[in-house]
Amino acid sequence: MNARERFLNACRRLPVDRTPVWFMRQAGRVLPEYRRLKERYEFLQMARNPELITEVTLMPFKYLDVDAAIIFSDIMIPFDGLGIDYTIEKGVGPIVAEPVRSLEQVKAFRPFHPEEQVGYLLEGLRMVRRELKGERALLGFAGAPFTLACYLIEGRPSRDFARAKQLMYSEPDVWHGLMDALTSVQVTYLRAQIDAGADAVQLFDSWVGGLGPDDYREYVFPYMQRLFSRLQETGVPTIHFGTGTATLLDQMAAAGGDVIGLDWRVPIDEGWERVGFDRAVQGNLDPHVLLGPFSKVEERATAILDRVGNRDGHIFNLGHGVVPDASLDHLRRLVDWVHEKTERGGS
Repeated sequence: MNARERFLNACRRLPVDRTPVWFMRQAGRVLPEYRRLKERYEFLQMARNPELITEVTLMPFKYLDVDAAIIFSDIMIPFDGLGIDYTIEKGVGPIVAEPVRSLEQVKAFRPFHPEEQVGYLLEGLRMVRRELKGERALLGFAGAPFTLACYLIEGRPSRDFARAKQLMYSEPDVWHGLMDALTSVQVTYLRAQIDAGADAVQLFDSWVGGLGPDDYREYVFPYMQRLFSRLQETGVPTIHFGTGTATLLDQMAAAGGDVIGLDWRVPIDEGWERVGFDRAVQGNLDPHVLLGPFSKVEERATAILDRVGNRDGHIFNLGHGVVPDASLDHLRRLVDWVHEKTERGGS
């Protein structure tokens, strides 16, 4: 069983020869080659160049025997097609020039045509797919509508997204119009990534953990359910990931996703029980453990594997992305350690 087969089997809760491993934000941050590229190029310059997309996506394989590559990109990239003016400022994050606060602004979005407007990403996917030669899985990804809506309304990263919530409560027509538009865009965007060669796709709902269950049910659930329903038609596995979502896991699973990503705030066996054993799960080592000694990494990873047991459908990952000061050597050793410890039929 090669890495691609291993990863896709785990997504579908089929037997594997060993647990597949990949890391969010593995293509960057801790890699010395990536840091050197960042000295030469702005982030969006790299994210809009197929050759650089390919180079960065494949970088982890020099150091890590991970089972999957995730395409180098950013959740803001679809805005290139909608006519939204934004930048990504170092040390700050995405900045939207004109925050969305009205239905007129939503209606002014340009029609989204991925091949024409974000063709550089799709070409990057095709190039990576050719380089992988079917030996490792290739993941596409996108931001979930709620998280993108928060950025668009606030205009910049926020601690509590109070302005977005204010609009959600006070101007539901604007909120639902924006969520409807973003859902349609992300369906088109992800299906284009699948057509370009993605073996699976992940939805990042980074900020949805700021909502309570009632608000999720009213303001988010219908759109995620529609999005995953449309992606299910492709037959390609989908991963539904959020952070701080312990109280939302049952609704997230009901909304959709073949694999539910679990962060480190919930024990993996408890999280799996909440989403249902008819789903695969991904996670969930605290990324900050990688800042400590490897003995602590091994201790926490052992606890995760013990809680999973021998159940099919587990993809080992961090509970969120690799932190910048994480030890690259720890990551390398962790991949090898998980593969060795989960070898089926081995000791």
